[in-house]
Amino acid sequence: MTGYYLDTYAMVEIVSGNENYKKYLKEQLYTSVFNLYELYYSLLKFCNEDATKKFFFYFKKGILQVKDEHIFEASRFKIKNIKRSLSYADCIGYIIALRYGIKFLTGDKEFETLENVEFVKK
Repeated sequence: MTGYYLDTYAMVEIVSGNENYKKYLKEQLYTSVFNLYELYYSLLKFCNEDATKKFFFYFKKGILQVKDEHIFEASRFKIKNIKRSLSYADCIGYIIALRYGIKFLTGDKEFETLENVEFVKK
């Protein structure tokens, strides 16, 4: 599988028009329902519901299935990295990216030094 797994940070930057994320729009983009939920919540605070739903459905095209094993492994990953400020959604997303063999795209500094991460600053 090729492409990138978008965490919530990356999706917000894309929606905001961050030029550093523009090149990724040409790639196959994936996420999970958990990051999609975080995106919807984040955007709803600043955008009207119609605009928020537009972005929700745009990114929903790339939803990857969350398997039980992903949840189990993400929980162990979060415990192992307890000193980092990692959201549950991003932990699951990071593990999904690893298991599907795609890069985890983020600008979240907590992931910057981890393997399989494409870190993009603002």
